[in-house]
Amino acid sequence: MVIGLNVDTIIVNLDRALRAVGGAAQGSGRSFPAQNLPDAQLSEAQQHRSAGLMRVNHAGEVAAQALYHGQSLTARTARTRDELEHAAIEEEDHLIWCRRRLGQLDAKPSLLNPVWYAGSFALGALAGLAGDRVNLGFVAETERQVEAHLQDHLQRLPVDDARSRAIVEQMKVDEAQHASNAERSGAIALPAPIKSLMGLAAKVMTGSAYWL
Repeated sequence: MVIGLNVDTIIVNLDRALRAVGGAAQGSGRSFPAQNLPDAQLSEAQQHRSAGLMRVNHAGEVAAQALYHGQSLTARTARTRDELEHAAIEEEDHLIWCRRRLGQLDAKPSLLNPVWYAGSFALGALAGLAGDRVNLGFVAETERQVEAHLQDHLQRLPVDDARSRAIVEQMKVDEAQHASNAERSGAIALPAPIKSLMGLAAKVMTGSAYWL
């Protein structure tokens, strides 16, 4: 059964949005992956590159929170909703880690994060309305695309930036696990045109968030 849009539900989702965009996410309490790694002396160009890529990753995690929140809102069964909520908590860890690393790099999150959140929440809610198997298929495809995107970032991050690389590597592991979990729970493969549109939307976001 889809969760009704009562006052309590609206308040909960508004609070989630404010936490995700405003930097007050709580997460699961996992340790910061870069906790015990030295902060290398990066050149100005290297620091700019790392900051841009981590800003993109942070924006992606804001969008991920919105997707999961929208999807769980319209999920048909408690089982699917619980799986989405669990994944969202782990994704909150990514949000916290990326924001912390941005601070270490003397950089700020994307100014467009409220836009990414609003659009992604609407998209996630629509995916949930299509049924649980499509909903989970959306999770699987999203996470597979994010996994590929993180692999690209590992190739582009400065070799000496061990802290950013450690964060991205752990995120990549988590995204792959979320995709596998969704597939095991009955996700269906999305049509090729939908996958292409998802990839195009991701390119727009990553291209903008690198600079803004």
